[in-house]
Order: sequence, then C-alpha cells, then structure tokens
Amino acid sequence: MAVRPDVRLDDAPMQPVSCGTCGALVEARKSSWDQTSIQWNDAALATCIERRASTPRPGPNGATFTGCAALREAIREAAVRGTLDVVDDEPLKTNPDHHRDQHDTEVHA
Repeated sequence: MAVRPDVRLDDAPMQPVSCGTCGALVEARKSSWDQTSIQWNDAALATCIERRASTPRPGPNGATFTGCAALREAIREAAVRGTLDVVDDEPLKTNPDHHRDQHDTEVHA
C-alpha cells in the first residue's frame, strides 16, 4: 500500500499570527474551530513570556511548556476576525444563553 503525501498545507497554508501580549510571531493553521496547528520558531520561543516562565524539569524536553494561553487567544481572535482562515466551513459555535433579549433585562421602577 502506498502512503499518500500530506497536501493539507498546499490547500491551506499556515499563516502568521502575533501574540497580543509579547509579540511572538508564529505560523498557525486552523483546520476547524477545535483544531489548531502552530509552528514555533526560535525567535518566537525566545520571545514568549509564558515559554520563558515554564518550569524546567529533567528529561529530553527539559520543560513543562504546553503552550501559551495569550497566543491561543490571539489565534482565536484572528480566526473570529477573519485574518486567520478556518478550513472547515462549520460556523463558530456560540452559547445561546450568552446573549439575552434586552426585554428580559428591563428594570421596572
């Protein structure tokens, strides 16, 4: 059986996204609202505040860094604004209880 080449990046390449907190610039790709791929480079790793604050530990990786919350938020915001493409056509899921009808919050004196 032949292995098919991975052409996902040909159809939807990674795009630059900058962290709103420290300015670290990474390449990101959103396959869906729930799935994000991030490509870190040496400059972004050195710039990221959360990365520098991660706790060193023994082992091949040397740290407990599992990602940056500020960068995750910047990627989400870029996708919501449309500056980062989302490959899947599904709309962003929303919380229907979040937006209440204005009449429900009226105050009567």
